[in-house]
Amino acid sequence: MLAAAPGSNAGATPSTAFLLARFAKGRFSMGDLEQASALMDAAGKNFSALRAMGNRPAFADEIFGFHVQQTGEKSLKAWLAFLGGDYPLTYDLAWLLGALREQGIRTAPFKWLIDYNPYAVQFRYMADPRIAPIDRDAAVRQLEALMEHVRRMLAGPRKAGDDK
Repeated sequence: MLAAAPGSNAGATPSTAFLLARFAKGRFSMGDLEQASALMDAAGKNFSALRAMGNRPAFADEIFGFHVQQTGEKSLKAWLAFLGGDYPLTYDLAWLLGALREQGIRTAPFKWLIDYNPYAVQFRYMADPRIAPIDRDAAVRQLEALMEHVRRMLAGPRKAGDDK
């Protein structure tokens, strides 16, 4: 079993406090299609923001990257929820991909998400000028593929291999 993700309970805000109280130790254990669907709805809202931002320079890469990270995080958590996997309150995309690998999922096509981990926290407060600009069109295409993959699983009956 994976170790708890860094920052899984640290700095709980009022918006997450009810979750921590409802789910012991900040961990979720869901095989619940309804919860997975709710997570995908939330991912869709972040994705809509990305589409609205497009390549407009008024939206800094730190803001765009944050929404890429959030869309990816919520999509991966929806996938885990669908599979009945556990996950902490975390933003760590590498950890979430590892949890999927533990479930036997081939995650290589989504490894690119790990590059967006710093946008969850660090880059929201201080940008790193050494980081190359985000290829926004590529990020949108990659997220579309991830979200479509998860949505297909949620929409259809569970068959052996559908989640791989």
